[in-house]
Amino acid sequence: MVTLTSLVRVDLSYNDLSGSIPEEIGAIPRLKTLILAGNRLAGIIPLSLGTSASLRYVDLAANNLSGAIPYFQKTTSLQLLDLSANFLSGSIPASLGNVSSLNYIRLAQNNLKGSIPEALASLTNMSMLQVIGLSSNLLSGPIPSLGSLSNLSRLILGSNMLQGEDWAFLTSLTNCSQLLMLALDGNSLNGTIPSTIGNLRNLIILALSRNRFTGEIPSTLGNLSQLNQLSLDDNLLSGNIPASLGQYQRLTMLNLSVNNLDGSIPSEILNISSLSLGLDLSNNNLTGMIPPEIGKLINLGLLNVSSNKLYGEIPPELGLCVVLSSLQMEGNMLSGIIPQSLSALKAIQQMDLSENNLSGQIPEFFEDFRTIHHLNLSYNKLEGPIPTGGIFANSSNAVMLEGNMALCQRIPIFSLPICPTTSASKRKINARLLLIIAPPVIIALLSFLCVIATVMKGKTTQPSESYRETMKKVSYGDILKATNWFSLVNKISSSHTASVYIGRFEFDTDLVAIKVFHLDEQGSLHSFFTECEVLKHTRHRNLIQAITLCSTVDFENNEFKALVYEFMANGSLDMWIHSRQHQGSPRRVLSLGQRISILADVASALDYLHNQLVPPLIHCDLKPSNVLLDYDMTSRIGDFGSAKFLSSSLNSSPEGLVGASGTIGYIAPEYAMGCKISTGGDVYGFGVLLLEMLTAKRPTDKLFGNNLSLHKYVDLAFPDKINEILDPQMQNKEDEVLCNLHLQNYIIPLVEIGLMCSMESPKDRPGMRDVFAKIFAIQEAFIQTF
Repeated sequence: MVTLTSLVRVDLSYNDLSGSIPEEIGAIPRLKTLILAGNRLAGIIPLSLGTSASLRYVDLAANNLSGAIPYFQKTTSLQLLDLSANFLSGSIPASLGNVSSLNYIRLAQNNLKGSIPEALASLTNMSMLQVIGLSSNLLSGPIPSLGSLSNLSRLILGSNMLQGEDWAFLTSLTNCSQLLMLALDGNSLNGTIPSTIGNLRNLIILALSRNRFTGEIPSTLGNLSQLNQLSLDDNLLSGNIPASLGQYQRLTMLNLSVNNLDGSIPSEILNISSLSLGLDLSNNNLTGMIPPEIGKLINLGLLNVSSNKLYGEIPPELGLCVVLSSLQMEGNMLSGIIPQSLSALKAIQQMDLSENNLSGQIPEFFEDFRTIHHLNLSYNKLEGPIPTGGIFANSSNAVMLEGNMALCQRIPIFSLPICPTTSASKRKINARLLLIIAPPVIIALLSFLCVIATVMKGKTTQPSESYRETMKKVSYGDILKATNWFSLVNKISSSHTASVYIGRFEFDTDLVAIKVFHLDEQGSLHSFFTECEVLKHTRHRNLIQAITLCSTVDFENNEFKALVYEFMANGSLDMWIHSRQHQGSPRRVLSLGQRISILADVASALDYLHNQLVPPLIHCDLKPSNVLLDYDMTSRIGDFGSAKFLSSSLNSSPEGLVGASGTIGYIAPEYAMGCKISTGGDVYGFGVLLLEMLTAKRPTDKLFGNNLSLHKYVDLAFPDKINEILDPQMQNKEDEVLCNLHLQNYIIPLVEIGLMCSMESPKDRPGMRDVFAKIFAIQEAFIQTF
């Protein structure tokens, strides 16, 4: 390799490379760019990279590299160093401070320890440094003074164990006039937030959530006129919400939840017309009435004021927030009737008004809401008959009414008393029953007549419109506006082939997830067409559904392709299993019952793909991040970019072609040995997912090495010691009887299924039809008992 004297750039990113990085690579005399991100490379980082005088860009992110970061001594030209998402350990070498040319350093998502001063004390000479990304490590101690980094634009230190209440570093940051992002969330920082934070006037994102800050919110935060996101949630802050926060003109998200804030909601913060992503004031001690100025937030998507001490009536002005998709007001002392003005909230998908003192009848306008998935009106003082149409048409978990003692029903759907009837009301009920019963009968009759007519003609019927023609048409400009010009704030996730954004179209009211494909990356175009084929041929309640697609050119005449999906409000399963590793993820944890329900949903979807589709479809990348959760926690499998149909013309490649892509830890071992693609590969991935859900351990956890896998880890404990390796948040350890009941009747049978599915040999694994049947039986038994 040292003979490659003219080689300047090596880019082998996002392939399936394994093994170690050759030591000789750092000896290539003219090598400037080394990009090996997104592979399966293991071993240590070659020491030769730390002595190369020519290297400018080194990106080894998203591999399985371990060991310490090498000392950089002669790399005087290095500008970018990205070693994130590996398994690196030890401390950050102080020798990095000698690399005065560095302007981007990202070491996030590793196992780095030590205090930041030891590693960054010498970085103060690095005047070119723009980005420091050290989040999701094990760093401890205080944050050092970084004031001489005059070009610093992003300081990302979230999800570590940083401590201390000395904010001298913040005062020093006032010299960093280019600072746009300060993320200190998920640490153990304490003390009060100093007023000098208001001097960071160019900040766009300020994330201080999940720490131990006390005292009041400084009013000087209102000076940060460029802020787009402000997160102070999950601290110990007290006092009133400063009215000065109402000065923001660009803020899209304000989260002050889970603190000890008191006083009333200042009407000033309801003047922030730019708030679109959310206003969360929940889990505080706020009192008083909800100001009528709430109606000014006409672009607001999510409003959460739950678990406070608010009283008075729900302001009718709330009906002006016509794009609201989520409204949570539970756990207060609100009274009066549910205002008729809320009938304008046609985009609502989730509404929780439970545990208040609301009275009167349930408004019939709820029947007209077409997008609502979850309605909780329980534990109020509601009375009279419940509506019978729309979301009330069945007694599913979508509607919760318990705790309203004076409610009754006209049609026996819910577990409520039947309303007393007069002769006139009986006629109305019969008429409504006719409206409910007649359409299915008429449809069935018409269907039968159509079949007879078809047989008589001797030919089959054809659909009047193509799949594509029935979809909404959106342009590149529509997607550009919906994603706020592909704003980082709107980005949910990103991979080699595509990025996913949350958005809302001007002509619609629902939030959507927009997947934009990176067409300049190898494999992304194939991924787009594969997903289109899958979406065209599949229909199942536990599969993600596309709303539409966009295949066009952008404003610079470059090819552009995107898919628009339903927005899954509860994120991915990965966020719930490993919530501490996801910024902004839900604080709640999954109960045993929820885990069983999710597993049943996923198994049902796989049974459909494998056994009910012709030809069968193999997902090829089943993992928690590809299982999405709707408002009511219904699971839906997504991301079919790697999927393959078996024995079908839908494939552009021969049946069973080796080379299934996937994610390390979830890929069936036979694929690595050149075996054909089969349903057994998905069964293996499901088994790993099941064991991960019960243990909260990733298959790539640092606990597992060459001689230990997640399967072996669980198998060694099964069944007598299984309780020792379970996710401790899944069960209530205080109730020993209930805990043992869960273990014997539900957990051990589930673990046994997971172990069978993740057997090394595919012939030892069951099929998904049997797996679904067993999990469904477990789910039914759990529901009947609890």
